[in-house]
Amino acid sequence: MRTRVLAVLLAFVVLATAGFALPLLTVTATERTQQLLLARTADLDRFAVLADAGDRAALRAEVTRYTELYGEGIVVVTAQRVPLAEAGGLSAADPVVARLIDAALRNQPVQPAGTVRPWSRTPVLLARPAGTGTKVSGAVVLRASVTAAADDVQRSWFAVLAGAVLVTLAGAGLALGATRWVLGPLRRLDRAVGTLTAGLRPVHADLAGPPELRQLAAGFNRMSDTVTAALDQQRRLVADTSHQMRNPMTALRLRVDALEPSLPESASATYAGAVGELDRLESLLDDLLTLAAAEHRAGELAVSGEAACCDAAAVARAQTHLWQPLAERAGVTLRFGPVPAGVDGGPLPAAATEAELAQVLDVLLDNALKYAPGAEVAVSCDREGRWAVVTVRDSGPGLTADELAQAQSRFWRADRHRGLPGTGLGLAIAERLAAGRGGRVELRAAHPHGLVVRVLLPAAREAR
Repeated sequence: MRTRVLAVLLAFVVLATAGFALPLLTVTATERTQQLLLARTADLDRFAVLADAGDRAALRAEVTRYTELYGEGIVVVTAQRVPLAEAGGLSAADPVVARLIDAALRNQPVQPAGTVRPWSRTPVLLARPAGTGTKVSGAVVLRASVTAAADDVQRSWFAVLAGAVLVTLAGAGLALGATRWVLGPLRRLDRAVGTLTAGLRPVHADLAGPPELRQLAAGFNRMSDTVTAALDQQRRLVADTSHQMRNPMTALRLRVDALEPSLPESASATYAGAVGELDRLESLLDDLLTLAAAEHRAGELAVSGEAACCDAAAVARAQTHLWQPLAERAGVTLRFGPVPAGVDGGPLPAAATEAELAQVLDVLLDNALKYAPGAEVAVSCDREGRWAVVTVRDSGPGLTADELAQAQSRFWRADRHRGLPGTGLGLAIAERLAAGRGGRVELRAAHPHGLVVRVLLPAAREAR
């Protein structure tokens, strides 16, 4: 938007400046041309008067002095085309001069129709008849140099164009300042909206710019405070509820475990179901606490911009080794590779702590082992532009297109996975951990079947 507005304003400035400069250039050249013609017309009149007076000696002397002083050629002839004076290399025998003499003898003064420009260098020929009234007694032809006039026009044009450039630059500066004043608050407001949309703690938009934008920014700040307070209350409620339920849950677990020896054989199935529900409830509380902690941490990072760095390749390799026994127990072939591209097996710096990246990989590897038993799972690292990418790929059944669109929703689980342990919060936790560092988690189908989960984190030098 800023580019388009600035382009329109600059185009207006250029057109407005050109609308003043171009006519001024034309007027300057025309005025200097008229001055040249007026001066040379006065000289022609003087020579015509001398020719009509019949004093040939005075005429030749005047012509000679004029030619020596200005270097311009002059030809004066009688009505019978007999030369009275010729100087400056101009001759009555020249065909062009002869045509001008014929026109002047017909009492037709001749003046050039063009305008002097800075690049004009060709002399112009002027002619006028000598005599009084309708009686023509001769003709005068003058070859006038335009070099001095062209130099004057060049200096005038340079001054006009320099002024036009200065006005254009001043207009461009004003346009740039105006667009910054108007659109700068909009950009900051857009960033604040993006931060709030991402679920992070927004920074208040500056109250700058026109009054309407200041009012809009103030309204957004009030709205963001309200939304942030509501989100904080929700997170605290989830975290406090989960935390406060831990103690009763532990006590309930102890009492249920203590009942086992006293239960008859017929109640064993009911007891096993109750224990399973307790396990599921404890897992849900643990995941809720983890999610609340991840969201709180993401909000803190959005405000503080705390920097972090770890070797993504080393963390991925270590977590793969750590999960190897569990993978063998689940019948899953788990491997690490290939080596990060372009780094020769060296470190792949990512903007996250080792604990954060390890927690994300724990979620992804747990899902792969749980939902793709007997499949192959590959963990790999790579560098894509400004991103450090850790990929977990499995050859299991994967997810459909509709399931992929909902996979990162909280508490969502595919219908065919309802019987498996889990809460549906793992990918949401991983996404919040990555988002807190300015990254994201992407899911897509593998070919010919399976699932590919990519964790994109800013490379360390790109971190905020």
